Amino acid sequence: MRRFVALRSSVSTIILAYVLGLVPASADVLKIVINDAIHPITDEYVGRAIAAAEATHAEALLIEINTPGGLVSSTREIIEKILASPVPVVIYVTPSGSRAASAGFFILESADVAAMAPGTNTGAAHPVTLGGDKIDEVMKQKMENDAAALMRSVADKRGRNIQVAESAVRESKSFTDKEALSQKLIDYIASSEADLFRQMEGKTITRFDGKTSTLNLAGKTVTIFDMTLKQRILAYIMDPNVAFVLLAIGMLAVFMEFNHPGAVLPGTVGVVFLLLAVFALNLLPVRFAALGMILGAFVLFALEAKFVSHGVLTIGGIALLTLGGLMLVDAPIPEMRVHLWTALAVSVPLGLITAFLMSIALRARQNKVVTGVQGLIGQVGVAQSPLTPYGKVFVHGELWDALSSASVSEGESVIVRGVENLQLQVEPAVARDAVAVSVTP
Repeated sequence: MRRFVALRSSVSTIILAYVLGLVPASADVLKIVINDAIHPITDEYVGRAIAAAEATHAEALLIEINTPGGLVSSTREIIEKILASPVPVVIYVTPSGSRAASAGFFILESADVAAMAPGTNTGAAHPVTLGGDKIDEVMKQKMENDAAALMRSVADKRGRNIQVAESAVRESKSFTDKEALSQKLIDYIASSEADLFRQMEGKTITRFDGKTSTLNLAGKTVTIFDMTLKQRILAYIMDPNVAFVLLAIGMLAVFMEFNHPGAVLPGTVGVVFLLLAVFALNLLPVRFAALGMILGAFVLFALEAKFVSHGVLTIGGIALLTLGGLMLVDAPIPEMRVHLWTALAVSVPLGLITAFLMSIALRARQNKVVTGVQGLIGQVGVAQSPLTPYGKVFVHGELWDALSSASVSEGESVIVRGVENLQLQVEPAVARDAVAVSVTP
């Protein structure tokens, strides 16, 4: 059922791509480039490319790869797609200095044709627990055996060295291009794409289903199959560092909106950034405890503005935000985690800015109101008529009805003590002055 849904989705994607002109009418060789960690967007990209290669009747799909590894779930999905591909898949580790490590090694071994450029390496495919967490020996052995079984199955069907391939899983062995070729982990070492096609010319390969196919790719047209705009955006924001920045800025913006209701702009920016962050983190292995730490950091920032802690609460908030960022994405490789410098570069300025803005907001709320009706209290006015006790007074350029606590003659000064139903409650200013004189030594 799942494969049927995936097939229907791929067909729909190809039809739409034809309409938009994103897929060429025909291609001898379709080519994609993977230069990132392996994650769900990579899986979607490979699936679209295989469907497009089939739709354009391409003779082969060339995948140029340079990856440090990635998520096991996405790796398995990609391998499943490659093994079921109706079009031969050629995987080429390039350029020189690149690698197909960990998950990349599994993908390389699953190809119909595996090749590496000089100066590249592959291997180190031992399964790693998410975030480096310690697990019991039984679970560790289960994970290792599961990964080793997958490698044996793929290597056996592709006619590669099963024992050596399995050693990359169980012993984390890595191989240079020459070592991989001599030990039958790959089929070719090629300095360029053209060189690879020349070496493959006329060679017969055995597909995963047992059928044979002869490759004649030398001189054939190679067409680049790019990611869609959606995939490019998602691939960018799925960088854990970018996702953390989006999450932190989004929370700060929403925080500002709550403290300045009606500002609109901070709330809008906050909602957009938070939704982007949530969408990206939804596709990544996230620790919910880390999200709680990030939320706790903002609580400490808010308390810093309310209580005089001399910066202790702010420092605690910065520490929580930094730790929350570092632990946010529970990935098996460092490239898919938030870097320390990213966490510090976000946490320190954000903590100081948040605490500063909160202190300004609270001080503003504690200040005396100087506008509206409440702003009249304590102001000095002039009686425009005798107050016995009712009359008229002139305050702030306006004429008000007033009730005096004592008789006031026209032209005398009065002080506003209260406002009730648009009527001022006043007292003679001279009474205040007399009291002041009486207590002066």
